Formats: sequence, C-alpha cells, structure tokens
Amino acid sequence: MFTEDEADLTAFAAPPRRQPCELYLISPQEVGGLFPDRLKAAFGGGPVAAFQLRVKDVGEHELARLADPLQRICDDHDVAFIVNDSVALAKRIGADGVHLGQSDGDLREARAILGPSVQIGRTCHDSRHLAMQAGEDGADYVAFGAFYETTTKPSHYRPQPQILSWWAALFEVPCVAIGGITPANVAPLVAAGADFAAVCQAIFGAEDPGKAVAAFADVLKG
Repeated sequence: MFTEDEADLTAFAAPPRRQPCELYLISPQEVGGLFPDRLKAAFGGGPVAAFQLRVKDVGEHELARLADPLQRICDDHDVAFIVNDSVALAKRIGADGVHLGQSDGDLREARAILGPSVQIGRTCHDSRHLAMQAGEDGADYVAFGAFYETTTKPSHYRPQPQILSWWAALFEVPCVAIGGITPANVAPLVAAGADFAAVCQAIFGAEDPGKAVAAFADVLKG
C-alpha cells in the first residue's frame, strides 16, 4: 500500500479506463407512495449499476418495510441494492451492500458481520488518507465528494477531479464520484477516472426519471 507522500508524487493523468463509468442512484428521503414506480421508470431509461436506500431518521423496522418493494425492483432489473449507514439493516434484509460514512462504524467489523460477498463502500470526502485506509480495511469501493453544490447532502468538502485520477492510477478498488452531479457536469469526472457517478436529485428530482437516466447514458461512456 502506498503512503500518502508517495502517492503525491504520482502524475495526475487519467489512466486507461478499466470499464465505462456507471450510474449509481441514491434515493431521496421519501421513498413511499409512488416512488417505487419512479424507480422502475428510472431503470427503464438506461443502465444503472446500483441503487442506494438513503433514508434518515427512520427506525429499522420501518426502513425494512420501505426497502422491500424497492429491493424487489432492483432484483428484477439486476441492480445492486445498497443500504446507507446501517450494517444491521443490510444484514436483516440481505442487501447486496452497505455504504458507510466515516462515523458509521468500523469497516472490518462490518465485513465480519456481513461476510465476503456483500459490497461495502466508504465515504472518503476529499481525503487520500481516508481512501487508502478504506482500501486497506477491505472496502469494495471508495466515494469522493461532494464535487459540486448539492442539496441532497450539503458538504463543505470539494475535491478536485484529479483525486479520481490519482486513485484510479494506483488502486484497483473502484471509486465513486458524488455530489451535485448532472449530465452537464459529469464529463470531467468521467474523464478523470470515476468508475461510478452517484446521483440523486438529477434523477429523482426530474419529472421523468427514465429520461433523466437516458441523458446520462452517452456522457458516461467517456
């Protein structure tokens, strides 16, 4: 594993792309009512790699109830179903993965609980150190952001696209770009080496989520 000082010496040129950048959808706070239909519509618009259930301040029992139809929709469309924050919920419902913030517990402990097949992601903000630590701890992906202004999860962190190039040049673990991403501003992140673009408002804030997904398709090819 490289140290941060060693990594600083690496050129920031984007490496050859390992695969096309893929779309990683993140839920809005409200996922009841008509939202399952909107999720189906989104999946109908083009390829989506993963969907993250990110609902705050709701008990585990209620979250499991809300997750059930969404998880089935993801299964039907071969989209990974990821739970935000909660290892316990991921274990309870058999989610494909869990995304952990820096305050959401130890990654190695999460792996021990969930087993080797469950995908575990880690928020790394704008920090190379946190990303390298996540890689050492066995993360399946690291997430950098917010790259742009966002109302979904306001953040004072503002990494530059070069952090994606740095990561992709040195490590095999995929990286996710997050924060205010739209079809109009995603291209520099794709060019820099993002493996996934995580998007919420640009899809679920749109009148037609399917068209919104389609608008990303050509840009994500890089």
